[in-house]
Amino acid sequence: MMIFSRAAMLVAFAVLLGGASGAWAQSPAFVSIDEDLPLMAGLSEQADAAMTFDSASGRIAETVASGPASASAVGAFYHQTLPQLGWESLGGGEYRRGDEALTVEVAPAADGGAEVRFRLRPSGS
Repeated sequence: MMIFSRAAMLVAFAVLLGGASGAWAQSPAFVSIDEDLPLMAGLSEQADAAMTFDSASGRIAETVASGPASASAVGAFYHQTLPQLGWESLGGGEYRRGDEALTVEVAPAADGGAEVRFRLRPSGS
């Protein structure tokens, strides 16, 4: 099992975004439910949407972010980025890393941007 530290992830992001400009050149942000889960530039996490619960079988967490990017751009960002951070893509916005499963649901928002819901749970549930 591969475990990535925050420092290793920042180096991976620097390499991934090395040729980018504008907002991408800024330091990467992370969602509040997991310090190793990047928040795509331009998205803002909805502060009142974060929920974390530690159960006997592992952590359960959820949050929502939104922004002006298209749903397809957001989906492509996570499809490209998460495997580089150790998440195995299972298809359909489902990922697994170690003993955790991650669901990334991306949908068009009413304002024309995108809304993304992140759900972490033990991989056996």
